[in-house]
Amino acid sequence: MTLPGYVADVIRRLEENGHSAYAVGGCVRDMLMGRVPHDYDVCTDALPEQTKNAFPDRITIDTGIKHGTVTVISDGHPVEITTFRTESGYSDGRHPDSVSFTSSLEGDLSRRDFTVNAMAYSGKTGLIDISGGRDDLENRIIRCVGDPEKRFSEDHLRILRAIRFSAVLGYNIEERTSAAVMKLKDSLVTVSPERIAAELDKAVMGINFGKVLTEYPEVFAVFIPELAPCIGYDQNNPHHIHDLLTHTAKAVDACPDDRIVRLAALFHDLGKPSTVTVGSDGVSHYIGHARVSTEMADAIMHRLRYGTADIRAVTELVRYHDGVIDETEKAVKRRLAQLGEKQFFRLVDLKRADNAAQTADPDFRHDYAEHLKAIAHDIISRKDCLSLKNLSVNGSDLLALGLSGRDIGTALDSMLNAVIDGNVANEKSRLIEWYFGK
Repeated sequence: MTLPGYVADVIRRLEENGHSAYAVGGCVRDMLMGRVPHDYDVCTDALPEQTKNAFPDRITIDTGIKHGTVTVISDGHPVEITTFRTESGYSDGRHPDSVSFTSSLEGDLSRRDFTVNAMAYSGKTGLIDISGGRDDLENRIIRCVGDPEKRFSEDHLRILRAIRFSAVLGYNIEERTSAAVMKLKDSLVTVSPERIAAELDKAVMGINFGKVLTEYPEVFAVFIPELAPCIGYDQNNPHHIHDLLTHTAKAVDACPDDRIVRLAALFHDLGKPSTVTVGSDGVSHYIGHARVSTEMADAIMHRLRYGTADIRAVTELVRYHDGVIDETEKAVKRRLAQLGEKQFFRLVDLKRADNAAQTADPDFRHDYAEHLKAIAHDIISRKDCLSLKNLSVNGSDLLALGLSGRDIGTALDSMLNAVIDGNVANEKSRLIEWYFGK
């Protein structure tokens, strides 16, 4: 392993001042996996003031001084340096009641969550791995450091972090760790909605998300109880070969790497159990499920404190996921005008994933989705008029012709719809002639 120069320089400076120092945690894990870490953390036996004294020529920031963390700006990069520490007492199930600095690297590594995150490295010592993290990486396993129940009781969010790491890395959760996840899952109710949402966002982007959703649905149901009725739910419909939860998991996995689309796939069919009707043929139907699923997605995302833009984008996709888009320019133009380019392509991706998760054929209706995209790209490349800002007539034109108030808005909408439908060219004279000659 080779550390970037700006990280190696931080470690070297601390060593020159008589301290031991190591890259630690996720950056070591990522380097062992052959990945480039997003950031690098350093741990040291230097106390915070000693750390700052080692960098008189650098900008230092007291990031979390009570917990021993100082950020040093090294060659333009922020590097968090934290004193070796032990922790005790977790009365709120999230944070230690007390932190004690220690000179022991082993003591510091022993308090960490998972073995793959409990390794340290320096050029001088090489890899230090007291918990078997390297073996777990090679065996593709997520395992708690020490007693899993103790680790999860210290910080309840670690339960969801285990799920997230399994989803993102594609690793299995070790047996004892898995049992502790299930035993203590209800502790997640104590975690803030914002932290839950942050972990869900990362998990849903994982290559292994569908697998962890179907293996641990009860964990997800702690903070998304709307998922519970989907577990094992027989859709009783010839268009679906999977139960509802499995269909949902496969739909998410079939989505592109777009968080909004993948969240929409997670929520898109939540309304099915509450809207089911059984026809005379014995087949279940779910009329109105998209509307109900939209309401449920909106409630979930508000509860988890998502931002307004995310909520609007996800619920819009859920609302229209079941609607038919004909393979015609007129139909595609209307959806483009309604949703905008980005959301239109997201909707097609969601519909494509939904279809792929219905049967054993992952390419089911693939050609349909690709044709819709091709039509849309042609429309966009021609710069066809799809919004009022591109209409050749504006409010001032209509005001000069004697219209006022709401009549102007009505006229503009009517003209835009006519242009989109191909009934009149987007030219001022023709639009005015068409509208007033109706």
